Amino acid sequence: MKLFRCFYFLVFILFCSISGFAQLALPSFSQTAFSTYYWQKLSHFETLPKKEHQTLFIGDSITDGGEWATIFGDTDILNMGISGDISAGVINRLPSLINRQPKKVFLLIGINDLARNVSVDSLFKNISLITNYIKQESPSTQIFVQSILPVNNSFKTFATHTNKTASILQVNTLLQSESKKLNYTFLDFYNDFCDKQGKLNANFTNDGLHLKGAGYALWKHLLYPYVYDLNKQASIIPQPKSVVLGKELFPLYKVKYIVYDTDSLKTEAVLLQEILYKLGLRVGITKKKTDDCFIQLSQQKEPLSLSPNSESYHLKVDTNKILLQAQAKAGFFYGIQTLKQLSRDGYFINTVEINDTPAFTWRGYMVDVGRNYQSVKLLKQQIDIMASYKLNVFHMHLTEDIAWRLAVKAYPELTMPEYMERNKGMYYSEAEIKDLINYCKDRHILFLPEIDMPGHSAAFKRAMKTDMQSDAGLAIVKNILKEFFETYELSYIHIGADEVKITNRNFLPEISAFLKSLNKTIIGWEPGGNFDESTIRQLWMDDAGLTAGKTKIQYIDSRHLYLNHMDPLESVVTIFNRQLADVDSGNKEALGATLCLWPDRAVAQEEDVIKMNGVYPAMLAFAERTWVGGGYAGWVANANLKGEEAFEAFEGFENRLMDHKKLYFKKLSFPYFKQSDITWKLFGPYINKGNLAVKFEPENPGFDPEKAKPNSLAVGGTIVLRHWWAPKIEGVLTKPSENTTWYAFHKIWSDQDTVRGFWIGFNNFSRSQATDTPQEGTWDNHQSKVWLNGELVEPPQWLHGGQKGNLEVPIANEGYEYRAPTFLQLKKGWNTFKVKAPIGRFAGRNWNNPEKWMFTIVNVTP
Repeated sequence: MKLFRCFYFLVFILFCSISGFAQLALPSFSQTAFSTYYWQKLSHFETLPKKEHQTLFIGDSITDGGEWATIFGDTDILNMGISGDISAGVINRLPSLINRQPKKVFLLIGINDLARNVSVDSLFKNISLITNYIKQESPSTQIFVQSILPVNNSFKTFATHTNKTASILQVNTLLQSESKKLNYTFLDFYNDFCDKQGKLNANFTNDGLHLKGAGYALWKHLLYPYVYDLNKQASIIPQPKSVVLGKELFPLYKVKYIVYDTDSLKTEAVLLQEILYKLGLRVGITKKKTDDCFIQLSQQKEPLSLSPNSESYHLKVDTNKILLQAQAKAGFFYGIQTLKQLSRDGYFINTVEINDTPAFTWRGYMVDVGRNYQSVKLLKQQIDIMASYKLNVFHMHLTEDIAWRLAVKAYPELTMPEYMERNKGMYYSEAEIKDLINYCKDRHILFLPEIDMPGHSAAFKRAMKTDMQSDAGLAIVKNILKEFFETYELSYIHIGADEVKITNRNFLPEISAFLKSLNKTIIGWEPGGNFDESTIRQLWMDDAGLTAGKTKIQYIDSRHLYLNHMDPLESVVTIFNRQLADVDSGNKEALGATLCLWPDRAVAQEEDVIKMNGVYPAMLAFAERTWVGGGYAGWVANANLKGEEAFEAFEGFENRLMDHKKLYFKKLSFPYFKQSDITWKLFGPYINKGNLAVKFEPENPGFDPEKAKPNSLAVGGTIVLRHWWAPKIEGVLTKPSENTTWYAFHKIWSDQDTVRGFWIGFNNFSRSQATDTPQEGTWDNHQSKVWLNGELVEPPQWLHGGQKGNLEVPIANEGYEYRAPTFLQLKKGWNTFKVKAPIGRFAGRNWNNPEKWMFTIVNVTP
């Protein structure tokens, strides 16, 4: 009776709290209320290290039985289940649990209560008390209440537990119906564990109550997206052409063999074996048929019905078999990349049938190593990311005015330190280039070298003492090319030929004729030199009429695909929305596109090239668009400028992108945070007549952005009011005017008084310009300001405040994405950001200092 009186007391406490009379307090329990084992485990829990962002699994023996940290491979997950525990036991140990201020709590409790004939209503009230108390004492903790699992009385054990199906269903119904009111997430896994008779599936238990290994494997699979804030289904990037999702599961952990049907597929079988090994799975490879759960690689002699493209593949996941079919090795490689993403938790894959083929055959990524040398290790890191996301051309810009990075046996002076202006003495040996070529080949990536000629060749001139376009220079270039193709087995070469005054009209024709005699395919920049029609053009600024379909000249699109000019948040938006090559999918002329990285400005360390240019988030957006095709005509800088359908598509991609950041980029620079849920109310224009400091109505204390009607709405972490390359690129304002001021308001919720970090910025520096650093005490040269809850947010302490731009002086902390976040105090409830964004003239004082009318604010605290 003591136990029942205790439950009634809890009900009274809960009533008082809900009625607003008192803060929740917990009852006291005697030492004898719980088992010896209970107190042993509780004392053990209290000695475990306390760290930030821990996830607690709280429950009874069913939770206690799981090796959670091991099966998740995550030491921040703590198993705080106690065999035999009841809801009162959880209530008793709440102070100890909440003392950790956990990031997440997963609660499964109640079957032992029901076995003791505690009423459904009393059990529900106790669980409600648990969740309410957690929210009271640790408001930022995410609470997940799991359904009580089914039971099975056919084992003739635990009779007082396994006869409670009706009560279990009643409790689960209550927990689900009241979840929103009580501010927890209800996870209904009941049916996932049931057999056709509605009982706990015998495959998951041997006593009708507790779980065997197969049960914990399924449970891990079901919990996985909630533990790591992922989409419920595995996120695939790039999105396949056709996906038909089933309702059943394939047990990946049961796979014993990868079966391949021809010797030519052994390499692909080994690749898949290595991927599964990293997931903790040990599987063999064989050509023999097997009756176990297995993965089969089967080569098709005829093209797949979807497309004759050699990169196409068909992937079918059934309950006992995975079949991957393709005609060519590239198709198998890409199918394996998709399978890797589907296998995210290492235990189960949802049944699915995928037919896939790329929209464009040319899906490239370019790095400029002439200006800033990158180690082979860093290059391979980028190539690995390319391969994982089905990019297939690695364009390496090897020579520049600053330095010649390619070893040439006949002319060793080209790579002597004294002829380099940056990263002196750093170049790529013959062995390193061969290594990179093979590394790309193994990943079905075309290695495309660029030897820029006759422009961007000052380093050549310093070393060889002659201009490329001279007769002597032309002869040397031919010798270099002859040696190059005798050394490396390559079919393509990029000869640059942009941004140069042609003084020898025969230079490019002679080089082209020479390369054709070697049976090489030539690529050059457009606008560029005097090429013939057989040269593939890479568009970088204009289309020269090529995209109109009036010529047979092949082209690759790189217009507005220079990462060095893009804000990291803007880049994902603009690339995702692009219609590449001005077509929905490739054809004989429109081959595809190349994403380019031109970090003209010197960097302090090579990793800054990746971090400062937001390479990997942009690369994934580019991979999506080049594989899927489509997109929208015109170039935009903000997420909500192409209509509702386009915005919904972007939201869906961003959700997948965030999954990939969490799963695959934990140790790599990935400067991107979710921004599709950030809405700004814009008020303006206010005419400032060139006085950027003048104050307007939104700065008055009585101005209420909730009552005032905004002139416009904008969505995103970065808001570009007017793009510095307008009207080519569209910003938020449809008719921007000089000498005006705009104000923007955004609200953010906080569950408690806390401190959070934010990216805040106004002028995102291009990494290709000698931009001046803002003066101390300012955000930019527009007198822009930002307030949080009426308090002015001070700008950073610039490391080089007021410094005149210099390409040889590395950027330090000028960009929000590579400096420490701005930490701000939030109050419990709604918090309001206000931004003041004035502009004078649109024309910048020089090319290096364009007027960037923009701002960025986004929460970066997990």
